[in-house]
Amino acid sequence: MTKNKSKYEVFREKIKIILYGTNTILGRMFDLVLLGLILLSVILVMLDTVEGINQKYHSQLLICEWIITVFFTIEYLLRIISIQKPLKYVFSFYGIIDLLAILPMYMSIFFPATNILTIVRVLRFFRLFKILHIPQISHQSYQLKEALEGSKEKILVFIYFVVISAVIIGALMYFVEGKESGFTSIPAGIYWAIVTLTTVGYGDISPATPLGQFLASLVMIMGYGIIAVPTGIVTAEFAKSSLRNNAVSTKKTCQKCNSQVHFDSAKYCYECGTELPKT
Repeated sequence: MTKNKSKYEVFREKIKIILYGTNTILGRMFDLVLLGLILLSVILVMLDTVEGINQKYHSQLLICEWIITVFFTIEYLLRIISIQKPLKYVFSFYGIIDLLAILPMYMSIFFPATNILTIVRVLRFFRLFKILHIPQISHQSYQLKEALEGSKEKILVFIYFVVISAVIIGALMYFVEGKESGFTSIPAGIYWAIVTLTTVGYGDISPATPLGQFLASLVMIMGYGIIAVPTGIVTAEFAKSSLRNNAVSTKKTCQKCNSQVHFDSAKYCYECGTELPKT
């Protein structure tokens, strides 16, 4: 004999379907409203920094921001109470972003300048990938994540080399150029080296002596290589990841709607929900 569900349990289930059910009509509608409010909130924050608009419409913009913040707060609390393991959501990637999206406005009560931090709400657009729920996009994002993780150690070694190079170059430029050319200290020389190696080139400090200019030319040439190396490392790992996945992936075709699923582990069609044939 099954126990009748309480009104609270029924309420939780309905809320869960709306908030987490991306394949339901209500869930889709809520996701679209949520994305619209996130976009509106980001636009409001940007407009509030425009001096002319801020002077004329600051109060109206602030009221709109608070309305959106209250909506996000209610949504955050409902997400917590609607699932069996609330802490799993609270400490998840999306849970932390959702919390960061509402904190700045409450902090602005005590520290007014912090309301500008509400721009972090733009991070909530990561939910777009979850909402779209397209296997090809999910597959590509997984490959990119795998490539970044695979190249992590190589990139760290490369950054270590760049930092050491910047220290040495900065010290040399301080010795060669001196305070007369703007190299007032070794840290100032390191700053110049980093700016030059990354090909940013602000021009606030520049060498004046022939030897200094020769060293600067070598640093500029090194800069092009420095830009290419991390890109090459990640690209190589991404290619390896693609080869590994292509080697083991098979296409499953849904017998009902003829949609193709590119995952060995897929059991049901992502379009119509029909059970897929076993390989």
